Amino acid sequence: MPLKPLQHDRQYGELDQVLRAYLGMPADDSPERRSAALDAYLRHTWHTRPWALATAESQLREYARNPPGRLRQRLGEFYPVPDTDLPGGDVQSWLLVLADHLRQSIEDGELPPPGAPLTHWEWHARFPELAQLLGGWFSQDMPDEFTDHDAALQDYLDTTDRSLVAKAAGEVHEVLALRLGETDYALAVAELGMEVDPPAPYTPPAWLQHLADRLS
Repeated sequence: MPLKPLQHDRQYGELDQVLRAYLGMPADDSPERRSAALDAYLRHTWHTRPWALATAESQLREYARNPPGRLRQRLGEFYPVPDTDLPGGDVQSWLLVLADHLRQSIEDGELPPPGAPLTHWEWHARFPELAQLLGGWFSQDMPDEFTDHDAALQDYLDTTDRSLVAKAAGEVHEVLALRLGETDYALAVAELGMEVDPPAPYTPPAWLQHLADRLS
């Protein structure tokens, strides 16, 4: 039988967060260098849940040293490591490399500098409610469901708890505070799930400013 949520979170919850940061990213860490995916996890977690880093280090090390045996695999009572394109025997050593990097970051207080997110995972981890808004109301299906962008936004405002609307507003202001270029803002809204162009005559950053005004 599959793992129950409480057992999963106790044994693998933070390990799962680390490995989710690698989806679509190369697992090219070495003892001397962290990957972009691990930097993204560190940058976000240091600033939001620094206490979770020690849990991640412990769970990575424990899983690498005690991988699930045949019985647990047959019963489904184990955490399946996502495909990393690493040969089977190298996964355990790679997990230990990650644990070593996390331990060094904790002990030395060294972390990636603040900045714009650099991976798909980091955009969604840092701006979850904005991703919910853009991916849920401005997907490729938007023209079939709403007459225009303002109608889609009004539906979000009408159906979403005010505390979440306020959270989305704060996240839009934070994105604008990154002061990215127009092309980078276009990439940012795409990473966050927007699949339609902003309405004319708005550029992506101008439309984000309009969105911030409406949400506020």
